[in-house]
Amino acid sequence: MFEVTLLFIVMLLIAACAFLPWGCSSKSPQQFDAGDSDSSSELSVPEDSTFTQNFLTHLQSEIEAALFPRPTDSILQRHYDALVSAELENRLAAMPDS
Repeated sequence: MFEVTLLFIVMLLIAACAFLPWGCSSKSPQQFDAGDSDSSSELSVPEDSTFTQNFLTHLQSEIEAALFPRPTDSILQRHYDALVSAELENRLAAMPDS
């Protein structure tokens, strides 16, 4: 029973580390947010609908590249998609209005 409890705690730590926005890096959350605001301030959403769609697709692919690989389980895929869309909304909200 002790081994099962220990395994559960280790798995919980790994999952928490994987799903936190700043991961298991040595940066603090404030440093993580400050680093993202610098890179997002250079971006601007194009006005044309085709360019806007391409911009959003590119931004989503950047987010997915920074995350862990897409899971194969359907339930985990829904959580992964929700995580990607939340991060996409956060980045779009952090962009300066032009």
